[in-house]
Amino acid sequence: MKNGVASIIALALSLAFHGPALAQEQTCPPAPDHSAALTDLIRAAQAAEDERSGRMLSNEMWALWSDAPDSYAQELLDEGMSRRNIYDYDGAMKAFEALIAYCPDYAEGYNQRAFIHFLREDFSAALPDLDRTLALSPRHVAAITGRALTLSALERKAEAVLALRKALAMNPWLSERHLLPVLEAAEQEL
Repeated sequence: MKNGVASIIALALSLAFHGPALAQEQTCPPAPDHSAALTDLIRAAQAAEDERSGRMLSNEMWALWSDAPDSYAQELLDEGMSRRNIYDYDGAMKAFEALIAYCPDYAEGYNQRAFIHFLREDFSAALPDLDRTLALSPRHVAAITGRALTLSALERKAEAVLALRKALAMNPWLSERHLLPVLEAAEQEL
């Protein structure tokens, strides 16, 4: 982990001192195109007969979303996720911000930063990152689910219901499926 932090600091310092010239030298390649594999996983999740099978397919989807464009981007993503897992949200945020600066067209950087905002209960900050994730990766089921949870926390129940239904249409086995009746009831009360 120390090497990851050192890399983040080195990139930030290099960008600060060398500006646009260095940024042009260190260009993030396009994210891998996993659209066909994601289509197959979504179809399999829709046809899955039980929760265990659906969860396994969700894990395979995560493997696709977390496949960064290059080794440096992967290092930043892994560092941020490791930091998040030990509740070092400041360190995680730095890693995800560095990832977004390096790879502005890689959806998972925004999704992970949104998750940190969500964990910090800064729901208003999470929503634009989730929207950017979905602009880059419209079938990111986890981001759609995260958007539903964020909208619910912002008391935007009708939008939350629509988002959760959209996610469940792609993967009916999401653990958040149990929240749909609760959100629908809350929407009815409004």
